[in-house]
Amino acid sequence: MTSSLRSERLLLEPYVPADEEDFVALFMDDRVSRWMGDGPEPEESHRALFSRIFTHVYEPEAFDVWAVRRDGRMVGHAEIKPSKAVEGHELIYALAHEAWGQGLGTELARRIVAYGFETLDLEQVYATVAEPNTASLAALRKVGFQHVRDITEEDGSTTLLLSCGR
Repeated sequence: MTSSLRSERLLLEPYVPADEEDFVALFMDDRVSRWMGDGPEPEESHRALFSRIFTHVYEPEAFDVWAVRRDGRMVGHAEIKPSKAVEGHELIYALAHEAWGQGLGTELARRIVAYGFETLDLEQVYATVAEPNTASLAALRKVGFQHVRDITEEDGSTTLLLSCGR
């Protein structure tokens, strides 16, 4: 069962059904979704994804997924799960546009990496970041992530595989 986590300014807790509208709004914002997966998707896709968190992630206890809150408001999404890029676990996060530029990405990544080391007993935590996403790259480097290799995507763009060890 995904447990709640705290950092200095953030509370990470399992989603509840009432979070659906905030979840959809987060991922419907093109400024956010352009950096996630294959980019912007229709609203129905986000609603289906939200539903799958309960049935395909929480119910079988597949991996940890959190709503990220600051001062009682949802400001983001975070996960640590088995990676498709390497054998290991990957950190995934998204913050609402209004939460950008405040150091919350670094704080969030640092807390999830600590959870990966302390609770999941991982030796490494990975992240994949689109090469032009300089803000996320800077946040992850502050946490200690280092470049492992480039991944060339089907559309010709480059995703960077990063790793942070104990």
